[in-house]
Amino acid sequence: MRKIIRALCSLIVLCGLLGSAHAQAPSNKLVVYCPHPLVFIDPIVKKFEAATGVKVEVIAAGTGELLKRIESEASNPLADVIWGGTISTLDPSKKFFEVFRSPEEAAFFPDLKVADGKITAFSQVPSVIMVNTKLIGSIKMEGYQDVLNPALKGKIAFADPSKSSSSFEHLINMLYAMGQGDPDKGWGYVTNLAKNLDGKLLSGSSAVYKGVADGEYTVGLTFEEGAANYVTAKAPVKIVYMKEGVISKHDGAAIIKGAKNAENAKKFINFISGKEIQTMVAHQLNRRSVRADVPASDSLLPMSSIKLIKDNEAVVNKNKRAWLEKFKDIYTSQ
Repeated sequence: MRKIIRALCSLIVLCGLLGSAHAQAPSNKLVVYCPHPLVFIDPIVKKFEAATGVKVEVIAAGTGELLKRIESEASNPLADVIWGGTISTLDPSKKFFEVFRSPEEAAFFPDLKVADGKITAFSQVPSVIMVNTKLIGSIKMEGYQDVLNPALKGKIAFADPSKSSSSFEHLINMLYAMGQGDPDKGWGYVTNLAKNLDGKLLSGSSAVYKGVADGEYTVGLTFEEGAANYVTAKAPVKIVYMKEGVISKHDGAAIIKGAKNAENAKKFINFISGKEIQTMVAHQLNRRSVRADVPASDSLLPMSSIKLIKDNEAVVNKNKRAWLEKFKDIYTSQ
């Protein structure tokens, strides 16, 4: 009987070890939530798959929608990484992200290293005005104030800032620029802008730059890369950097807490932060790298030629929900 019991115990232990080994078998999958355009996502993902053998599933949607998914899935994460969304949009959701400090951060510009290690910077993203050169005619367009021209009523592309991180960045930008450093003093401008939107508020970032390029709108409030891609393609558009001041924030990537493919998520963060992909981002995909060892593309205006202003990140994070509600109230009351 004792021999039988010992044999059964040995079998149980062996099964446990085999089960443990099976559970710890390396995964070859990665699920990525991403608001970037597919033309931006695809070449980078293909390079990652070729380099690592990891099969990537990308779920593309607006940043706001993806963050809501991450929150609702907190007890059972269905994705491993969120890749995209500006720091102002991602920061309030940091409790859903794992701490991971990529060794590639050693090459980052010093001010782009996130202190708590929950978000890894990916690219620098200035807010800009995109102009359709065939439609603008003689209308002057140098900055935010010019967007209020009555001739542009109903011809301005702007997305809902609760759904689009680029539009939320523009909301921050206009509050600080038109409030001359005091966001509380910028709401008068927002009210006037809402009137000139004439009831047209788009559902996502891509609808803004596509709408301007396709001639549906004369101007659009968007992010630099969205407009620069069309400039590079010789479309009838141009980029205007607001004379009142431009805030250039970085977007980022983060590993979702409880990620089922955490090791592959780390590989992905390291890959998109590396010099090869950052060079590709800067010289083929019209973005500005976060690495000091990657020179900027000649196709983009040098940062030194742009009037750059700063926001207060602590103030923005504290007031994000209230500002989005205030914008909604202003917009719906027009």
